[in-house]
Amino acid sequence: MNVENIQSQMRKGVLEYCILSIIKRGEVYPSDIIEEMKNAGLNLFEGTLYPLLNRLKNAGILSYRWVESTSGPPRKYFSLTNKGSEFYNLLESTWNELSGSVDILIAKTNEEPTTSNL
Repeated sequence: MNVENIQSQMRKGVLEYCILSIIKRGEVYPSDIIEEMKNAGLNLFEGTLYPLLNRLKNAGILSYRWVESTSGPPRKYFSLTNKGSEFYNLLESTWNELSGSVDILIAKTNEEPTTSNL
């Protein structure tokens, strides 16, 4: 079994939720998302982020606006739409349920063995 593949799939499963949690705090530039994810120990590359942002924009989850830059081309800043806020709340609820269930299972794994475990 390929553990790297499983780890990659686990990361992909929470990637959208993590990105939306950053955007939920306020309008954000994509390189800031990459930097914040990196600081949290989740490496994210432009080739992964931009298609995801475009898919979320096309689904009505995100909107963007262009901002002129003094040091180069205009920049695209993303924010959540009302639909995006509702979507985020659903993801948050799902994450809380899932992580709570996983925590329960892990806690049982770390308990002292019982006679049924022997």
